[in-house]
Amino acid sequence: MGDLRALNPFFWKYRWRLLLGTVFIIVSNYFGILAPQVTGFVVDQVNALLSGSLDNQPSATDPILQWTLTRFHGIMSDFYGFVIFCGALLLALALLRGFFMFLMRQTIIVMSRHIEYDQKNEIYSHYQRLDLMFYKVNSTGDLMSRISEDVSRVRMYTGPALMYLINLVILISVSLYYMFAKNALLALYVLSPLPLLAMAMYFVNSYINRKSERIQEQLSDLTTHAQESYSGIRVIKSFAQERSSAQFFEEQSEAYRKSGLALSALEAVYFPAIALLIGLSTLLTIYIGSRYQLNHEVTAGTIAEFVVYINMLTFPVSAIGWVASNIQRAAASQRRINQFLETRPAIEPTLEARALERIDHIEFDRVTYRYPHTGITAIQHLSFALGAGQKMAIIGKTGSGKTTIAQLLMRLMDPDAGEVRINGIATSKLDPAQLRSRISFVPQDVFLFSDSIENNIGFGASEASKSIAEEMAENAFILEEINALPSGMETMIGERGVTLSGGQKQRISIARALAKEYDLLILDDCLSAVDARTETAIAQRLNRILKDRTAIIITHRPIPSIHFDLVLELEDGHLEALKKSN
Repeated sequence: MGDLRALNPFFWKYRWRLLLGTVFIIVSNYFGILAPQVTGFVVDQVNALLSGSLDNQPSATDPILQWTLTRFHGIMSDFYGFVIFCGALLLALALLRGFFMFLMRQTIIVMSRHIEYDQKNEIYSHYQRLDLMFYKVNSTGDLMSRISEDVSRVRMYTGPALMYLINLVILISVSLYYMFAKNALLALYVLSPLPLLAMAMYFVNSYINRKSERIQEQLSDLTTHAQESYSGIRVIKSFAQERSSAQFFEEQSEAYRKSGLALSALEAVYFPAIALLIGLSTLLTIYIGSRYQLNHEVTAGTIAEFVVYINMLTFPVSAIGWVASNIQRAAASQRRINQFLETRPAIEPTLEARALERIDHIEFDRVTYRYPHTGITAIQHLSFALGAGQKMAIIGKTGSGKTTIAQLLMRLMDPDAGEVRINGIATSKLDPAQLRSRISFVPQDVFLFSDSIENNIGFGASEASKSIAEEMAENAFILEEINALPSGMETMIGERGVTLSGGQKQRISIARALAKEYDLLILDDCLSAVDARTETAIAQRLNRILKDRTAIIITHRPIPSIHFDLVLELEDGHLEALKKSN
């Protein structure tokens, strides 16, 4: 329950909705609790009629109801007036209760939707602040699960579970008060089975929830396998593994089916059992009440009143297990959410962060970086300097630390030793977001969004337009291929650009980088998937575009078409050679 304290700020934010919802629950239950007393009054009056008298002084436990019955007693002087008045009274109570139940749901359930909305935004915003290393050690599926499944479970607590909890506390309290006020001994007898019912419902609900959890996990595995199969269908077909994949999916589906059928069988017994227990409680009420009536200790109206009370109390009592189970599940989910929300980003701006108007000079001063989750030293004691308008090539084998240099420059991570300085200022003293806004980057692992080609190219541009997108696509040597598509620039790219070839994705990524306003352009092995002729054409255009602009191009091999002021050769994170242009 301590984990749920994290929700207190949300409850405080929507305190008026919660307060009004509680008031509406009280008022709704008040009108509901009057119905048994009216029922008891009707039965007693009918008995009086059968004995030849209909003008007995009406009595009720509730003072307001007592005043109403006394005030309109004259209308009930004959049988038809009595029937019309009592029918109208019961209808009015039902309508009033229904109206306030509607308001109750419109306040508390809507409040839970607002909290769900705020919580998802809070988590998503926090995800955006977390550093790159966080995403390397946590799976995307886990991130999605916490912002969707876990938040949904918490909403069940802030909405339905909270509403039912308040409702059952108020309804049970008021019902017990009126029952003991009417006849304490009879109340003790007829209420005795309810605690046993509550315990049984709690254990059965807990078991059902555990089974539901397992079924949900199986469904998640089934969905994950299907998603991977759809995404990797080309690999499956290439290796002729369609039959094996289908068989594995069938086995998982069969396990899911068996679990679902087992749960359905349990629920098929569960709900009739509840009805049976309700019937037994009602029979007990009638039996004991009848014996009391024979001794003239209670009236038939009191028995009828208690029967209605018992039926009213059965659902709240049986819901105790459901409410407790949902609170436990919400606490577990909130604990998972809190784990991420309490994770502080390793890279975040400080109050003393200095402004950066532009990037003029870059310097690595004996920089060392070791990846914490593997212990691998990516670069060690690396030093170099790059001036404004200069271009540098970083050459080396796979794993030599080339990409690490780019990530340190953008302050996606901080060095373990040494300093990375921009304009003489250590990157640790700069605002990361402002620094990255001055850099345009083409990553080695190209990522395109499931959007149009035009929107992908204009993703980082301050003033995106179709003309700019076409110009940058031309510079990246991809415009002709885009125009050949049926929808041209409006063509929708599939998930992660699956509808495009590797070379097309790389060139669109280059166009996206060129469309952004930048002081420094970093290209990380962005021409590996294009042929030699296309590489030469792109390199020649880059050589023209990057004239008098600062650029770092990471590659496995030299690019003759581009003039470099500096060539940095790396070997296992060490500086193997530093060549300067004459």
